[in-house]
Parts: sequence; structure tokens; C-alpha cells
Amino acid sequence: MKKGDMARKALKLASWTSMALAASGIYLYSNKYLDPNDFGAVRVGRAVATVHLRSARRLCELCCANRGTFIKVGQHLGALDYLLPEEYTSTLKVLHSQAPQSSMQEIRQVIREDLGKEIHDLFQSFDDTPLGTASLAQVHKAVLHDGRTVAVKVQHPKVRAQSSKDILLMEVLILAVKQLFPEFEFMWLVDEAKKNLPLELDFLNEGRNAEKVSQMLKHFDFLKVPRIHWDLSTERVLLMEFVDGGQVNDRDYMERNKIDVNEISRHLGKMYSEMIFVNGFVHCDPHPGNVLVRKHPGTGKAEIVLLDHGLYQVLTEEFRLNYCHLWQSLIWTDMKRVKEYSQRLGAGDLYPLFACMLTARSWNSVNRGISQAPVTATEDLEIRNNAANYLPQISQLLNHVPRQMLLILKTNDLLRGIEAALGTRASASSFLNMSRCCIRALAEHKKKNTCSFFRRTQISFREAFNLWQINLHELILRVKGLKLADRVLALICWLFPAPL
Repeated sequence: MKKGDMARKALKLASWTSMALAASGIYLYSNKYLDPNDFGAVRVGRAVATVHLRSARRLCELCCANRGTFIKVGQHLGALDYLLPEEYTSTLKVLHSQAPQSSMQEIRQVIREDLGKEIHDLFQSFDDTPLGTASLAQVHKAVLHDGRTVAVKVQHPKVRAQSSKDILLMEVLILAVKQLFPEFEFMWLVDEAKKNLPLELDFLNEGRNAEKVSQMLKHFDFLKVPRIHWDLSTERVLLMEFVDGGQVNDRDYMERNKIDVNEISRHLGKMYSEMIFVNGFVHCDPHPGNVLVRKHPGTGKAEIVLLDHGLYQVLTEEFRLNYCHLWQSLIWTDMKRVKEYSQRLGAGDLYPLFACMLTARSWNSVNRGISQAPVTATEDLEIRNNAANYLPQISQLLNHVPRQMLLILKTNDLLRGIEAALGTRASASSFLNMSRCCIRALAEHKKKNTCSFFRRTQISFREAFNLWQINLHELILRVKGLKLADRVLALICWLFPAPL
């Protein structure tokens, strides 16, 4: 074995060991053991936060040094806001957009091997600087000889060969740490990597997903999915229509381009509610680099551009319907059914914790009604502290819920991050849109499973009535909002009368 290969293997072993020890360190030094009323404990807490930050930075450096699967796992950890300390999630989030690049020599080699031609034979021009770099690939802007501008996604050359070895090493080390800390339940992370990574490494699968979701959501005129050029696509090279735009969390871009932030948030909620509740085919990587916004060149209307279709979750009908019932129960504060459907989804006696993880709200807010009041900074802090306090229970829960739930939780977290950046989190309209999709999905299932024309008609009338109730509720909320605005304006005019 060459010295360089031995050094790389040693680095990978050290990296995975560091990742495993960092995760166990989070468990050992979580806020569970700190009394906030004890001054000494507060000092220890600050010291722990410093250690977390230093460890997170080292972890991020190790992911970047080893690339590929390491970055993918780092990205996944960066999305676990409900589970990991903020020092880890905020540090690891940079891996979504600042992954290491492959050299142009490596990019030319992949294109030559997969398409059988040199770059200059295929393209009129090809930008050396990538538009973006992710864990598995990077994207370059190019112009075809017929003048069409395209985006060329090229897989990092060594990621496929190394991924299976990296996953095996991760599995061994997590099992080793579990022997030391029995409550350390992170094997689900290995299971998900084993299942999803081969699919993400197949760009032809990504192209098929893009076409499927484009057809599935074609009734949304605000959604744009770039077209695939199949004649120049392989498992490692994906050629697609080039579409420009700003990242969905970039408020400054939206203000400069006169794009309504609230409209974008509503569109995003509608799109994902339709995917999850109605179709059961869910784009599971909606970080800001994969969701762009722009004004349509022709109509001038706001448009969402959905990119990177490698990671989708297909929901079974049983899971999808139970999930619909659960969200309906959460939105309308039916706590008996919240317990019932949480337990159907594998939460067991930990259903209160499950409801809090799903909604990212405190148990008090869940009991009062998640649509009744927006999230406050105090509640956010309470949730994060409780995540540290209940780390073993959260870990146990993630190990017992259906595997489908893991990517749904990740998707929820990424969407909440976008809403937080836009300042639209937990709005009443988003819950009402979710409820509409749940009603439609449940009604469609009932109609599909009955042969009686009278029964189908009855279900349709009930569905229409429920949707009308939601529309009426939304109208009342808007009227109340207008009245409140009028009262505030009247108060301002009374306090500060205009000079004569």
C-alpha cells in the first residue's frame, strides 16, 4: 500500500473517531447536568459551549478534508437543530454551500470518461469557476454550440469509490461508542446513509425525480424545475437548463427585485404540503442553495426554482395517512388523537416529545394550539435547552420511528430555517394550507376505497364543507388583522396628530 493511501486511511479513521467522540461528547456534556440557578454551573455551561464550538470547527475541517460522505454526514448533522447544540448546527451549516471543489483537470476527466468527448467538443464555452459546490458534485455554467445556456453538474471523481468504505468505517465506530455509552443511539444515521447515498450518486435517478416532481406539481404556476438534457447526461454528469435566481433565504435579493417574502413563504408551504400529504413523494434537501427565487422573465410573477433532486422520500400510504391525521390533530388541538397517531407512527410513550420535535414548539404551545400564537425567542431557547436535556430520549425516539420519518424531520428543519430567515415562521396561513392538503388527501383515500356512489358523493360534500370552513376561518383572520391595523393607525394618528 502506498504511503499516501495509508495516510489518507489514517486521516479518515481519525476523522470518524473524532465525529463519534464529538457526538458522544455532546451527550456527556449536555445541559442535562447543569443547574441554571447555580453560578458555578453557569460558568461550566459557558466552558462547555466553548468546547462545543471548538469541536464543531474541527469537525467541519475534518469533513472538508475528507470530502464526499463526510460532508454529507456533516450536512445531515447541521440540520439537526432539535437535537444538537447550536455551536454544532451553525458551524456545520456552511457545508451546504462551501464544500471543497474538484479541480478542472478532474472535471475534464469525468466528462471525458462519461461522455466520450472533450469539453470544447461539447460546449461553446464552459466556466472554470463552479456556480456551487456540494458534497457529491459541483455545478458549472456552460453554453452549448446551439447557443443554449445550461448548468452542468459533475460528480466529484473519487466520491463513489470511497463512499462504501466510509460508511463501513462510520458503522464500526458508532458501534464502538455505543459500547461505552449504551444510550448513544445513532445507528439510524448509518442506515440512512446506506440507503440514500447510492441513489444520490446516480444522476440519472436525479433527472427522473426532477421530471416526476415537475409533472406532479405542474398545476403550481409559481414552481420552476429545470429541464433535463438526457442526451448529455450519465450517472455522473447531469446537464440541465440554466435558471438564475437568488437563494430563498436572501431577503435583500427579494427586496431589490420586489419579490414578496410572505408570498414566497406561502408558495413554499403549499408546495411541500402537496408533496408530503397528497403525493407522498418528497424533495428532502430544501436547503437555501437548492431553492432559488426569481421573477419570471415573461410574466414578472414570483417563482420558486427547485434544484438538486437526488434525495427524495417515497412515503407509504399508511404512513402518509397517519401523518395527515397527526397534523390535523396538532393544528386543531385534538390531544387525544395527537397521542393516538403519534403512537401509530412509532413514538410510544414519548409522544409528547415527538409532537414537540415535529412542530418545533414547546409542549405548552402544543396543548394551547400551535396555530394560536407565533414562536417567541423565549420558546426557541426553551426548546433548544430541552433538546439537550432529553438527548437520550430523542436518540431513542429517532431509532424507533419509521425510517421515512427521519428525512421528513430533516426536511421540516430545513424549511423552518428558511421561514426563520424570512421572518414568516409558524404563520396561521401555513397551518391552514397544511390542513387543506390533509383534508384533500384523506378524502381522496376514502373515495378510492368505497364502491358506493352515494358514499363518494357524501365524502365529496364533507370535503367541500371542511375546505369552506378553512376558507371562512382564513377570511376571519384577515378581517381581524385589518381591524387591528386600523386601530393601530388610529392610535398613532391620535398620539401624533398631523400639523395644520
